[in-house]
Amino acid sequence: MLDDKVLDRIFREARTHNGWLPKPVTDDQLRAIHALMKWGPTSANSQPARIVFVRTQEGREKLRPALSSGNTEKTMSAPVTAIVAYDTQFYEHLPKSFPHDQTAITWFKGEGKEAVSAATAFRNGTLQGAYLIIAARALGFDCGAMSGFNNAVVDEAFFPDGRFKSNFLCNIGYGDVSKIFVRSPRMTFDEACTLA
Repeated sequence: MLDDKVLDRIFREARTHNGWLPKPVTDDQLRAIHALMKWGPTSANSQPARIVFVRTQEGREKLRPALSSGNTEKTMSAPVTAIVAYDTQFYEHLPKSFPHDQTAITWFKGEGKEAVSAATAFRNGTLQGAYLIIAARALGFDCGAMSGFNNAVVDEAFFPDGRFKSNFLCNIGYGDVSKIFVRSPRMTFDEACTLA
């Protein structure tokens, strides 16, 4: 079992950050986050998440028109903004990623498979986005995930061929604790869970 200090860092004391210290996040650090997050489970090892790490001013300016007014300043000042997207044709990689069953591609590709394919891509891409947050926190970074943006504008700017679809954004860096909100309450076990 992990000790309380680690659990506090990843969950109990971790916060959604809205402001950032002027400290960069390097390519090697982003690779380390991915190297950890990639081990999280996905259906049939499908791994549909596709991530664009926006770090340059040019990239931020491409992203700016998609941001809601409440998310613009914190995103433009973040060292990195991850666009967490998913590959709508993730199944093309299954012969490599799920090698013990070379028929797995047929579970998702073909006539009548569009709904299960879309649901699998979105569900598992979302899971991988959560793994990204946990991995970043575990490696000492702060995160600020958000959905206040125009997906169509992001997709047009970053994924114009239509194969990848944006899901959510996540700012990554070193948070400015003076800009976090008072912690909001969480639901209790009895409010959120049922034993059956």
